[in-house]
Amino acid sequence: MPIDIDIAYVARLARIELSEAELERYGSQLGVILEHAATVQQLPTEGVEPIAHPLGFVNAFRPDEVRPCLSRDEALDQAPASQDGYFRVPPALEE
Repeated sequence: MPIDIDIAYVARLARIELSEAELERYGSQLGVILEHAATVQQLPTEGVEPIAHPLGFVNAFRPDEVRPCLSRDEALDQAPASQDGYFRVPPALEE
Protein backbone atom coordinates (compact mmCIF):
# COMPACT_ATOMS: atom_id res chain seq x y z
CA MET A 1 0.00 0.00 0.00
CA PRO A 2 1.94 3.04 -1.21
CA ILE A 3 1.77 6.16 0.93
CA ASP A 4 2.10 9.49 -0.87
CA ILE A 5 3.73 12.44 0.90
CA ASP A 6 4.97 15.73 -0.54
CA ILE A 7 8.61 15.77 0.59
CA ALA A 8 9.23 19.20 -0.96
CA TYR A 9 6.36 20.65 1.10
CA VAL A 10 7.66 19.07 4.31
CA ALA A 11 11.17 20.34 3.56
CA ARG A 12 9.81 23.87 3.03
CA LEU A 13 7.96 23.69 6.37
CA ALA A 14 11.19 22.62 8.08
CA ARG A 15 13.13 25.35 6.23
CA ILE A 16 15.41 22.71 4.66
CA GLU A 17 16.67 23.16 1.12
CA LEU A 18 16.92 19.82 -0.70
CA SER A 19 18.13 19.01 -4.19
CA GLU A 20 15.97 16.99 -6.59
CA ALA A 21 18.09 13.88 -5.90
CA GLU A 22 17.67 14.33 -2.14
CA LEU A 23 13.90 14.82 -2.52
CA GLU A 24 13.65 11.56 -4.45
CA ARG A 25 15.91 9.62 -2.07
CA TYR A 26 14.22 10.90 1.11
CA GLY A 27 10.80 10.36 -0.44
CA SER A 28 11.49 6.69 -1.10
CA GLN A 29 13.03 6.21 2.36
CA LEU A 30 10.09 7.88 4.09
CA GLY A 31 7.68 5.82 2.00
CA VAL A 32 9.29 2.59 3.24
CA ILE A 33 9.12 3.81 6.85
CA LEU A 34 5.46 4.83 6.57
CA GLU A 35 4.50 1.55 4.88
CA HIS A 36 6.16 -0.37 7.70
CA ALA A 37 4.33 1.73 10.30
CA ALA A 38 1.03 1.04 8.52
CA THR A 39 1.79 -2.70 8.54
CA VAL A 40 2.55 -2.61 12.26
CA GLN A 41 -0.73 -0.76 12.92
CA GLN A 42 -2.64 -3.63 11.30
CA LEU A 43 -1.30 -6.23 13.76
CA PRO A 44 -3.91 -7.74 16.11
CA THR A 45 -3.11 -6.25 19.51
CA GLU A 46 -6.36 -6.86 21.39
CA GLY A 47 -5.56 -8.17 24.87
CA VAL A 48 -1.84 -7.35 24.62
CA GLU A 49 -0.58 -5.35 27.58
CA PRO A 50 1.42 -2.21 26.66
CA ILE A 51 5.07 -2.40 27.66
CA ALA A 52 7.94 0.06 27.76
CA HIS A 53 10.56 -2.44 26.57
CA PRO A 54 10.34 -5.76 24.73
CA LEU A 55 12.68 -7.51 27.17
CA GLY A 56 11.83 -8.19 30.79
CA PHE A 57 14.33 -5.86 32.41
CA VAL A 58 14.19 -5.19 36.12
CA ASN A 59 15.98 -2.48 38.04
CA ALA A 60 19.46 -3.52 39.10
CA PHE A 61 19.74 -1.06 41.96
CA ARG A 62 21.20 -2.14 45.23
CA PRO A 63 19.17 -1.52 48.38
CA ASP A 64 19.81 1.73 50.20
CA GLU A 65 21.98 1.11 53.21
CA VAL A 66 23.47 3.61 55.62
CA ARG A 67 27.26 3.34 55.52
CA PRO A 68 30.01 5.32 57.20
CA CYS A 69 31.10 8.45 55.38
CA LEU A 70 33.26 11.51 55.92
CA SER A 71 32.11 14.08 58.39
CA ARG A 72 31.67 17.64 57.19
CA ASP A 73 34.93 18.72 58.83
CA GLU A 74 36.88 15.82 57.25
CA ALA A 75 35.52 16.66 53.80
CA LEU A 76 36.20 20.39 54.17
CA ASP A 77 39.73 19.72 55.44
CA GLN A 78 40.51 18.09 52.08
CA ALA A 79 39.02 20.92 50.00
CA PRO A 80 41.27 23.56 48.45
CA ALA A 81 39.08 26.29 49.97
CA SER A 82 36.12 26.45 52.35
CA GLN A 83 34.10 29.16 54.02
CA ASP A 84 31.49 29.00 56.81
CA GLY A 85 31.18 25.20 56.58
CA TYR A 86 30.81 25.08 52.77
CA PHE A 87 33.13 24.42 49.83
CA ARG A 88 34.35 27.67 48.29
CA VAL A 89 34.44 27.57 44.51
CA PRO A 90 35.10 30.18 41.83
CA PRO A 91 31.98 31.94 40.52
CA ALA A 92 30.36 30.25 37.54
CA LEU A 93 29.20 33.53 36.03
CA GLU A 94 30.97 36.83 36.08
CA GLU A 95 28.95 39.68 37.52
